[in-house]
Amino acid sequence: MAAIEVRDLHKHYGDNHAVRGVSFDVAPGEVYALLGPNGAGKSTVVEILEGHRAASSGEVSVLGFDPSKSERDFRDRIGVVLQSSGVENEFTVREVVELYASAYRSRRSTDEVLGLTGLDAKADERVGSLSGGQRRRVDLALGIVGSPDVLFLDEPTTGFDPSARRLSWDLIEQLGADGTTVLLTTHYLDEAEHLADRVGVLGAGTMIAEDTPSALIDGISGTIVSFHLPDTIQTSDAVGLFADVMGESVRLSGRLIEATVEHSTRVVHRLTGWAVEQDIELQGLKVTRASLEDVYLQLTSSADQETPGLS
Repeated sequence: MAAIEVRDLHKHYGDNHAVRGVSFDVAPGEVYALLGPNGAGKSTVVEILEGHRAASSGEVSVLGFDPSKSERDFRDRIGVVLQSSGVENEFTVREVVELYASAYRSRRSTDEVLGLTGLDAKADERVGSLSGGQRRRVDLALGIVGSPDVLFLDEPTTGFDPSARRLSWDLIEQLGADGTTVLLTTHYLDEAEHLADRVGVLGAGTMIAEDTPSALIDGISGTIVSFHLPDTIQTSDAVGLFADVMGESVRLSGRLIEATVEHSTRVVHRLTGWAVEQDIELQGLKVTRASLEDVYLQLTSSADQETPGLS
């Protein structure tokens, strides 16, 4: 049996349809990343799975429970890391971990939780004195203190420095390896690509793609060629100019030019030949494999075009 089952889920607020027939499963021990731009419906889906909102229609099951009933046995087996938890500032880190642990029948020891989240050195400091990244670690500690079978992580590494992000990635991977089911939402596409066994992409309230990160990436035909626009070329002229050299898929972001191409060797040959003729140096010229971010941008851009005006 799947740890999480969602069938034809709908949620609407009057005429605003936030979720439109979403279906997916998450297997026990799987790390599943639910992605989508703001307004795509992912927060609504997660809040329904956590039991914080009721569905308008459809079927939802988490560990065999209906989350909307908010049963004690259900609450005892899930962990939730919200975007903002409102942890009490006056408590020390150790005190707040122990307080939250008391709500669970099965729990990790305080010292284990502090070690897993890198909070050992901050155990006796007040929560209110911590930095934003350290407070986010406290949120993560409270999410895992009850040894949950399913852990919901909503933007868990926001505000983390690179070393803290890596520590959290290691923890999430360890939880998955130990059998915890993890449902992750994040705007860091490298995070989803690194951690997720499978990815679901929402757009305008519907599931527009679902697969493993590698399978989604392999679905993009072509290689990414990119470089920084030379100072001698105006941004208003860039796309038209380089479309002649690189093909029609040229994109401009700031002063970064990139294109997804089928035959990278030919394109690079034409591009560098043109640059030599013009006596122009192409700073930061790179030829790279597509990433999950490239997939995401293509998918969500298509979804936006198909549903204009949706927020």
